[in-house]
Amino acid sequence: MTSPGLARFLPPAGIARTMAVQSMVYAIGNGVFLAGSAVFFLHVVGLKPTQVGLGLSIAGGISLLLSVPLGALIDRVGSRRTWFVAAVVEAALFFAYPFVRGFWEFVVVVSALAIVETAGNSGRNVYTIEVIPQEQRVRVLAFSRSALNIGFTFGALAAGVALTINTTPAYYAMVLSNGVGLLVNAYFIVRMPPVPRTHAAARSGSRLAALRDRPFLAVTALCAILVGYGPIFTEVVPLWAVTQTNTPRVVLAVLFIINTVLAVLLQVPASRGAETLPGAGRLLRRGGFAMALACPVLYLTRVTPRPLTIALLILAIVLITACELWQSAGQWGVTTELPPPGRRGEYLGTFRMGGDLQTTVGPAALTWLAIGTGGWGWLVIAGLFVAAALAADPIVAWAARSPRLGTEPEPEPAAAAG
Repeated sequence: MTSPGLARFLPPAGIARTMAVQSMVYAIGNGVFLAGSAVFFLHVVGLKPTQVGLGLSIAGGISLLLSVPLGALIDRVGSRRTWFVAAVVEAALFFAYPFVRGFWEFVVVVSALAIVETAGNSGRNVYTIEVIPQEQRVRVLAFSRSALNIGFTFGALAAGVALTINTTPAYYAMVLSNGVGLLVNAYFIVRMPPVPRTHAAARSGSRLAALRDRPFLAVTALCAILVGYGPIFTEVVPLWAVTQTNTPRVVLAVLFIINTVLAVLLQVPASRGAETLPGAGRLLRRGGFAMALACPVLYLTRVTPRPLTIALLILAIVLITACELWQSAGQWGVTTELPPPGRRGEYLGTFRMGGDLQTTVGPAALTWLAIGTGGWGWLVIAGLFVAAALAADPIVAWAARSPRLGTEPEPEPAAAAG
């Protein structure tokens, strides 16, 4: 029997807990690969850094173009089935990685991976909406996000072993372990309850209507701006700290640890209120203001003495993490509430396009603004997040009062009791 104190840190028993465990299993394998992928591509596949970047950009572009059609496909064939097939195909592609040599073989594999990852992630998101009751969805997603962070941490530690051994067989083992993890992930998926047939809502109106839903597209653009905290944390801040401040490089590891610990411990409580659209809008607004506050703090670190620089960097990471927690929760709120039954895959595919576009152009643009300008671009970035924060409530309210194509009464999920 679980003690009341421990129960606060565990998702509810049943499907919610199963999905959290599945998230951790997926993240362990994925974390192993992501932490060592650059070394694998350069020293095993034999690519140049520019080739890796170009190949990943091509894959990202293909994923961007296919997000909406893949989402529409999920509405037709089913979310769990799509999620399961994507996991199996993704595993097969990782088992193929040791045989990849040269640029074009690399492009084929990473492009195929981008497609199945897009289908799998969208399938999982739609499945969550379909089987979890409305009032529990954000909380379940928050627990799954915490489990992902824990899994990525364990995966990165395991990758450290392969990087320390530094042999080709060790890197093969690193890649193949992710393939095995994905097969275990597929087993968890196929064991989850099927979606009730009542969710196969009739599709009304024209195809790809989400692309003409202006309020929903505005929400998509809003979240695409706010999710800019990601490249700022993973790419811009490390580059800024190393090239523009007097911070010892070891501090970067400390900053990542702080972010991970806060994300694991605070994601669930930070998500309170996102179950409603007004609450989701408020959390998006808070996230924008938190990120805006972090920007001038980072700007100051260019001229401060080392102890104060380290303290300010820690403060900036806390603010960026706050943006991550609130933005994630707000995003879950709008993406679970706005898409209509029968078109959830299509709408979530459309929403994913915003994140894909941000991932494509965000890192280069944000790096140039922060570092290429000598630092004053941090104030421009802050202004962008302030504008997004101020627009969050009106945009979400506009989307909430605007009807969606295919809207119909939503039946209560039959599998939620777990």
